[in-house]
Amino acid sequence: MKNIVFFSLPAHGHTNPTLPVVVELTKRGHRVWYFSFDEFREKIEAAGATFIGCDRFLPEFSEQELEKKVGKDFAALIEMVADTTIAMEPYAVEKLADIQPDCIVSDSIAAWGKLFAKKLDIPYICSTTTFAFNQYTAKSIKPGAKEVWLMLRGMGRIRKKIKLLNEHGFAVKNFVSLIQNDNDTDTIVYTSKRFQPMSETFSERYAFVGASIPEHIPQPRSKQRKQVYISLGTILNRNPAFYQNCFRAFAHSDYEVTLSTGGKTDLSLLPDIPDNFTVQQSVDQIAVLQNTDVFLTHCGMNSVSESLYFGVPMVLFPQHSEQKMIADRVAELGAGVLLEGTTPKELEKAAAQVLSDLSYRHEAQQLSLSFHEAGGAAEAARVILTICGENND
Repeated sequence: MKNIVFFSLPAHGHTNPTLPVVVELTKRGHRVWYFSFDEFREKIEAAGATFIGCDRFLPEFSEQELEKKVGKDFAALIEMVADTTIAMEPYAVEKLADIQPDCIVSDSIAAWGKLFAKKLDIPYICSTTTFAFNQYTAKSIKPGAKEVWLMLRGMGRIRKKIKLLNEHGFAVKNFVSLIQNDNDTDTIVYTSKRFQPMSETFSERYAFVGASIPEHIPQPRSKQRKQVYISLGTILNRNPAFYQNCFRAFAHSDYEVTLSTGGKTDLSLLPDIPDNFTVQQSVDQIAVLQNTDVFLTHCGMNSVSESLYFGVPMVLFPQHSEQKMIADRVAELGAGVLLEGTTPKELEKAAAQVLSDLSYRHEAQQLSLSFHEAGGAAEAARVILTICGENND
């Protein structure tokens, strides 16, 4: 039996792919401890892990501040990582001494897990729920003018935080080394080699395991009207004007539309919902995607991976540069089309294009095959146990 520790961010897209892996590990008789945040406690414990709460170590952000910073303010991200690491260290070190882990699996952005592992000389595995990033793929990110300005303006703040980490005994050369993947680190990437840009530039220590999908009940496909699913994810989703444009675009179409607005959206701001729409704050996305013909998505990696896993082509509406990179990759491989704008006419045109041109579904199904063949959660568990020193099939 191995003792395995996970660290992650307070974010669904970074936590959800790891949970089927936890299920696999605990099912095989291993013990898992998961340093996370109260919002995810129920899910983590249901997966079989021991939950360790870390909310008190996070800097406080209002929802408005969070929406302004997510994916846009890199200096704020580094500040959060540094401050959380320093605040959490005494507690985490004490807990890790009790657990005596055989390895630590930490999200690539939750760098505190990586830093604790290095400092305590515990085998470390990087968990990457986005594309893997190195010096080559990083060039594919095309930040907007505001993001560049925020980055340049924040360089002084970044340098101060790196210095503070060094003063606390963490060997961090620069901000790039803090979060960038490298070829000397064992890394699990939750996508397939086919979908990963420039996969040939990564070493054999990278395991591209595809989408990590929880056990689910297969859903029958509708033989009636075309099914359209719309979601802007779990964070940047308060966009009533966009949802109203979706109503205008598809109200008189021959589509059945499922719209997930996210828990932060006040549904009273969306009156006069068309008869062919089902509007909810949250849905079982895995179930919905199995009966979807086109997915209008914000292009978060988790949503795109689940869409491709089920062979569903997409209309792509990225909200920031990282999502734009994902959207560009989907479009490059022919599994979706980028929105030119969000007027009702543009939304209607994009959906009709994907639905009428069968090549989009064909390419999505080819990518689906690559995701299934990569092995998913079972392969991720095998990789972790191999690094932990267990011989397993």
